[in-house]
Amino acid sequence: MVTTSIGTTITQHINEMQAKFPKASGTFTRIFHELAITGKVISSYVRRAGITAGVTGKIGSVNVQGEEQANLDVISHDILINRLLATGMIAAISSEESEEIIQAEEEYSRNAKYVLSTDPLDGSSNIDVNVSIGTIFSLLPRITPVGEPVSQKDFLQKGSNQVAAGYILYGSSTLFVYTSGHGVFSFTLDPTIGEFILSDDHHTIPENGIIYSINEGNYPNLNAGNQRILDYFRTTHPDSGRGYTGRYIGSLVADFHRNMLKGGIYIYPATSDGKAKLRLLYEAAPLALIVKEAGGLATDGINDILDIEPTAIHQRVPLYIGSTREVKKAQELLGTA
Repeated sequence: MVTTSIGTTITQHINEMQAKFPKASGTFTRIFHELAITGKVISSYVRRAGITAGVTGKIGSVNVQGEEQANLDVISHDILINRLLATGMIAAISSEESEEIIQAEEEYSRNAKYVLSTDPLDGSSNIDVNVSIGTIFSLLPRITPVGEPVSQKDFLQKGSNQVAAGYILYGSSTLFVYTSGHGVFSFTLDPTIGEFILSDDHHTIPENGIIYSINEGNYPNLNAGNQRILDYFRTTHPDSGRGYTGRYIGSLVADFHRNMLKGGIYIYPATSDGKAKLRLLYEAAPLALIVKEAGGLATDGINDILDIEPTAIHQRVPLYIGSTREVKKAQELLGTA
């Protein structure tokens, strides 16, 4: 693990990290600088959403997922795409808001060595009720030779191939959390100076938790194994003898971040007909890399999320993610442990 001092800006931190790895080229510094700026801009829109015309509300269209788009979905997507593709470091981006991958102009992508997958604004259904929402991103190495057009195969890589992953949480404060395989780092945006400041240089998730997070209204649509899981967490905690504490916000990033700090499990299973909701490339895989680096687990109920070979850029998977004991218990109750 590599550590830097509390109070360090995110730019200083990335520079210090880069200096510790002789083969580093400076690419990370530029990418993360742009991600940080993107987070600041989106955070500004989120905080002004109630007083700025055209920011809140729906726009009357649906994205490739069949979900109704909010204005901030589109704004966040456009900001992220425009800033990141102009760096010359990102060859293409896959976004929840776009059916196809979005390639950088040839002049920018000629020497780009990475591709990025993102959910530009997770939890957007909560925008109008002032609940925490976030941006999730996953950075992968480019597979196609530099100079050739990027294809979907560049994105269809196991999560274990991720070079870095993270999320930006827009809540009571704006947080930037990421890992590049050397620990999990958290930065808090200080609005007085406009900088992300290192606030936790070694995020870890408690091995045992007290919280379960699931949409309990879906209980009738779950198969027997998932109903067993919910029945268990409702009634049985191995330490207290009582049930676990139920906490569900409905924004994946917000639920995940709380459980990272306090310990517990987030569950979004497939329904009894086998349909899952969360996307592998830009929701499950990046959070799985983070939780692994923090000492936790992530599975689709059978497979480690990071070991799944994607077959489509918008592929959906069930997700059981969080503290080791609770995720293992969920697998046991499913009969897949």
